[in-house]
Amino acid sequence: MKKRIAILGSTGSIGTQTLDIVRDHKELAVTALAAGSNVSLMEKQIREFGPAVAVMWDEESSRDLRERIKDLPVRVLSGMEGLLELAVMEETDILVTAIVGMIGIRPTIAAIRAGKDIALANKETLVTAGHIIMPLAEEKGVSILPVDSEHSAIFQSLNGEKASQMEKILLTASGGPFRGRKREEMEHVTVEDALRHPNWAMGRKITIDSATMVNKGLEVIEARWLFDAAPEQIRVIVHPQSIIHSMVQFRDGSIIAQLGMPDMRLPIQYALFYPEREYLDGQRVDFFRLSRMTFEEPDLQAFPGLALAYRALETGGSLPTVYNAANEKAVSLFLERKLSFLRIPELIGEAMEHHRLIQNPTVEEILETERESYEFIMKRIETTERRGCL
Repeated sequence: MKKRIAILGSTGSIGTQTLDIVRDHKELAVTALAAGSNVSLMEKQIREFGPAVAVMWDEESSRDLRERIKDLPVRVLSGMEGLLELAVMEETDILVTAIVGMIGIRPTIAAIRAGKDIALANKETLVTAGHIIMPLAEEKGVSILPVDSEHSAIFQSLNGEKASQMEKILLTASGGPFRGRKREEMEHVTVEDALRHPNWAMGRKITIDSATMVNKGLEVIEARWLFDAAPEQIRVIVHPQSIIHSMVQFRDGSIIAQLGMPDMRLPIQYALFYPEREYLDGQRVDFFRLSRMTFEEPDLQAFPGLALAYRALETGGSLPTVYNAANEKAVSLFLERKLSFLRIPELIGEAMEHHRLIQNPTVEEILETERESYEFIMKRIETTERRGCL
């Protein structure tokens, strides 16, 4: 019997790689696809994989898609209403949340309530709503299967072990394109510089997050919810070779690590077929060619975005939402060349300082906090533009 999957974010980096895996495994079937505005790629995906439902975020894109595929028996939906309908389809076994941003929260909650397993690649869902998502998943008996390479590595390292015997999570980071640089050396970083990741091929937003190390901060917060870990149990280790994807240290001092070449298809496939391991073609680790692996402490002075993540996690409540939302808006402005690279973590810190904490936010309060954080960032930008000190 085929495993039936729906994908939120099918035209992005994780979504297209998920479909690469479907292409190689006839035991997988695609029931639904959702994307933002890339109508051309969505049409190609529909014609190849034959989903019953397709969702575009905006109505104009959905109308365009509907016209393009009018020869096919595919229902085309739009907006949040469409995503929510996709999330609860009876024909789906597992939902891959590869969509970027907090837009993924409500569909993920809806899918869990409908008893769907979640292959989670949407960091924002747990960063902002982990206190809602994880108890709900436990209540519904739903599996949350991490797709991030680091969280998949931790998940694999814990497999067969008692979680209560975990002493520490050792979360590895490549260090991004600016590893080893001091803060002042990054003053004139361009968008092109920040998008040149040394190891991983990822979407633009997550690549910038890697360059600021905010991505690692988001992963620290996510790890807290996925593995029920305290902030002091999560340690970031810079590992430039990106061969060890993360490790778990146990109370007896033993460390179990998951290793592999930097290839996002591996954690995606592991989540789709868990607990089985299917064949995956591609490069293997050659220890003789590798010869050595190195490890460094992260430089929190040069990359303050990581330190801010620990502060958000330790404070809890709605502060991780501010951290995430302020970063989203700041990165968007940087990619539009309206903001300098070093202003990204500065603005995150300013937004966190400005925020009035909500201890146990509802989904509505999380989304309102996101909106307020966006507004705060835009007001700060307008102020600095007037002063001519962007």
